[in-house]
Amino acid sequence: MPKIAALLFLMFFPLAAHAQTPVSAPEAPSAEASIEELVQILQNDETRALLIERLQQTAGEGEAGALEAETDLSLVRQLSQYTQKAARSTAETFDSLGRIFRDIGRGLSTTEGDEVRVFLDLAANLVLVGTALFGALLLLRVLAVLAEKQIAHRVEGRRLPLRVVGGVGATLVDALSIVLAWATGYLITLFFVGPSSIRIEPGHALLLNAFLLVELAKVIARFVLSPRFGALRLIPVTDENARYWYFWLSRIVSLIGYTFLFVSPLVAANLDRGLASAVQVVVMTTAVIIGIVVVLQNKDDVRLWLRELAARRHNDGYGQVLLLIGRYWHVFAIVYLLSLLIVWFANPNQALPFMIGATVQSLVAVLAGTLLFRFIASFVTRDLHVPGEIKERLPLLETRLQTFVPTVMHVVRWAILVAVVLAVLQAWRLFNFVGWISSSNGQAAAGAIFSAVLIVVIAFAVHVAVSSWIEYRLNPDFGKVPSAREKTLLGLFKNAFTIALAVFGIMLTLAQIGVNIAPLLAGAGVIGLAIGFGAQKLVEDIINGVFIQLENIMNEGDVVAVGDKSGVVEKLTIRSVTIRDMTGTVHLIPFSSVAQVSNMVRGFSFHVAEIGVAYESDIEAVKTAMKDAFALLMQTEHKDDILDELDMQGIIAFADSAITVRARIKTLPGKHWGAGRAYSEILKRVFDERGIEIPYPHVTYVAGSNSKPGQPGLLAPVPAT
Repeated sequence: MPKIAALLFLMFFPLAAHAQTPVSAPEAPSAEASIEELVQILQNDETRALLIERLQQTAGEGEAGALEAETDLSLVRQLSQYTQKAARSTAETFDSLGRIFRDIGRGLSTTEGDEVRVFLDLAANLVLVGTALFGALLLLRVLAVLAEKQIAHRVEGRRLPLRVVGGVGATLVDALSIVLAWATGYLITLFFVGPSSIRIEPGHALLLNAFLLVELAKVIARFVLSPRFGALRLIPVTDENARYWYFWLSRIVSLIGYTFLFVSPLVAANLDRGLASAVQVVVMTTAVIIGIVVVLQNKDDVRLWLRELAARRHNDGYGQVLLLIGRYWHVFAIVYLLSLLIVWFANPNQALPFMIGATVQSLVAVLAGTLLFRFIASFVTRDLHVPGEIKERLPLLETRLQTFVPTVMHVVRWAILVAVVLAVLQAWRLFNFVGWISSSNGQAAAGAIFSAVLIVVIAFAVHVAVSSWIEYRLNPDFGKVPSAREKTLLGLFKNAFTIALAVFGIMLTLAQIGVNIAPLLAGAGVIGLAIGFGAQKLVEDIINGVFIQLENIMNEGDVVAVGDKSGVVEKLTIRSVTIRDMTGTVHLIPFSSVAQVSNMVRGFSFHVAEIGVAYESDIEAVKTAMKDAFALLMQTEHKDDILDELDMQGIIAFADSAITVRARIKTLPGKHWGAGRAYSEILKRVFDERGIEIPYPHVTYVAGSNSKPGQPGLLAPVPAT
């Protein structure tokens, strides 16, 4: 070492002399002494090897400093320099290997031979530790697979949340087996192998750490793909595809992980850095080639799979995205793999960790988005049911939820898609969403969007609550039975409240996202004024409707006559009334055309029985028969609908062929039709039994003068029409 120090002093002394003043410069050694010492260094194998190593390190540091200083190098130039460096390192590696083999042939007598012997001892110990690690892993994995099988059997056929919980549980069992195997290897290394020198301990630590990280990465792959148990699988792929992708993914992870975390550092620390770099280049290139081959082999299968997923969604917006991905996914994958290799060649210390980290973050975001998509899809596609008691009280609540909730869930799904895209852009630093959301503008925009969404959600919740309350109030099976007036007013209130809530909700939402609603309000006033002038008929409808509602002349369910139409009121708004007549025809009558309204079921009703009897009939006997018929009517099911005794009014008219006798039966509102029909049937039977005639007119046709002698006359008694 003193000789090497002297040589380095001789090499760098002229540069130091030029940088200093000659006043206090030390006396330089003589040239003959320097040459003699250099010759002695070069003649000794050990000092010569150390000198070459120091010179290489110095050259490497100088070259690295030059590369860092020259920041404007193009990618092609960086690749060229890295290729030259790799070639030089490879050549030095082969030279080192040649020296190692020569030392081994000479019986490991030199210093390098001692290092090789130490390395071989380390390799033997590592083989022992590796055998213990993977042997323990094999046994523990058998137990873990049995536990996972039981978990898969319990969650098979269940809904997605339970399957996710089962997958997490199986993953924890799998990870526990890895940790226990790692602990087994650690204990064997600590108590049985033992360090024979200071240089052995890092090798064991490299193997243990590489084993833990690589196998845990495989655990994550098994969590997503679940090649053994389809019930625990998080993505919709077949068992064959899951096993195929896991096979290649696990091989690539093992190849890259054990190489970069164990083999390459071990070779660099014990043999040669150039050899370690060469191993990394070969392994990385091999992994990329394997990845490209796998992508090309599955190009069509993945496209068909994504096409099937889009077809299940009926090629909606998300389905179109799947079709686009399926058409070009292999191109993106190959470009990504080649970019990964090129970036690793160009800047392995900074660019490669960035790409790997961005890739992992993107995969996590996509996986989380996929799980949320599947959960929401299962929530949307299945029928929403409310408990039986609530359904009895609110019959329309289930239908209302089945109508509105899927729409809200679709909006949430698109929001999740946007969140996944933002997470991917953030991972690749294409859009700094975190920085933007941390700024004042970002916080203002996010607050406005959140407030707008909150207003919509609150408006929807208020609408559901008010509609449910009105529905409960109109339900005759619970609480007080609503009257016709309450039904009408509650229906009008529901319509008016829905319109007002929609208008205020839209206005507040627009105000929160930054839209100035003052011009909208002014424009609405102008439009309302224009409608008032141009739609006088509409204004007349509304004014008449307001007064009709204030006077309470009709309600839903009433039997009314409006103009020349009569029937049951089915719907009543502030502008019109909807009537269904006896034939089932529905009539929509605007209030502007209503001159009068006749309500037939307000308060009570009368059945008016006007019966014509022959002039020869005894009127007292007729009245007695009508009273007896009423007594028989009171013995039928209509007795509860009759409010008073028979109102016998007697003779009201003398017709051409009959005397008209009238009586009235007072009933509940709308019950007079049924009671009147039953009374007429009973009265006809009583009249027949007592011989009371109900006359009807006859018409006689007499033959004219053209009839032949002896021909009978044409007499045809027919009822008058």
